[in-house]
Amino acid sequence: MLRALLLLIPLFVLAPPATAGNSVLDRIAASKTVRVCIWPDYFGISYRDPKTRHLTGIDVDMARALGRELGANVEFVDSSFARLIDDVTQERCDIAMFAIGITPSRQAHLRFTRPHLASDIYAITSQGNRRIKSWSDIDKAGTLVAVARGTLHETVMQDKLQAATLKILDTPHAREQEVESGRADVFMTDYPFSQRMLKTTDWARLIKPDSTYHITPYAYAMRPGDDRWHARVEQFVGEAKRSGLLRSTAERHGLTPILVRD
Repeated sequence: MLRALLLLIPLFVLAPPATAGNSVLDRIAASKTVRVCIWPDYFGISYRDPKTRHLTGIDVDMARALGRELGANVEFVDSSFARLIDDVTQERCDIAMFAIGITPSRQAHLRFTRPHLASDIYAITSQGNRRIKSWSDIDKAGTLVAVARGTLHETVMQDKLQAATLKILDTPHAREQEVESGRADVFMTDYPFSQRMLKTTDWARLIKPDSTYHITPYAYAMRPGDDRWHARVEQFVGEAKRSGLLRSTAERHGLTPILVRD
């Protein structure tokens, strides 16, 4: 199903080629630094431990591997899904590496690599919620569904929900608070973040879809127009897949179920 989906979604927007003198690769070669946007609250992807401040996750490891290939230090730049397009297009970073879902609205502004992960949508409710027992209970009158603004879940659920009420919160933390407090019945998320909720809270309960609901491929995102930079990152991703680097990194962070191998 993922292969069919990718055939329907172009992986980059058409843009004029960059000239030899203004590629990100030239700046990286001169500064010996590659700037990588991350969302530091993305468990398994690009997560900063609140106590140690240490960054972990598949895309943190992959960013460091990219830096080694380029002979450059990695400078992590905090971003979010709400700020993603501005941060990349206004060149606050050279590349966004935090499992960016390929969506039409993002493709209008960003250029993507081939996908390395793909996740369906999952729901998190509270242990004490009596309304939501299975996926079929979600889209019913009286159910309040929370999503974080700027995430792919905002647009998907706007299209999918027929009876339930959608509540759009400004931050992922706010959607968690709504469900934990009982002000919302569920919040929508993906596989990596659902695993974080199960491992780090005692109140969260996972609701899985009964069948495939909406799979989204995840990739790395860059500003359009720099063909040399895009080709170099594509080369890196392809080699990481062939060498087993991506597979071993996914295993280390518990993400093998959503790994895209080819």
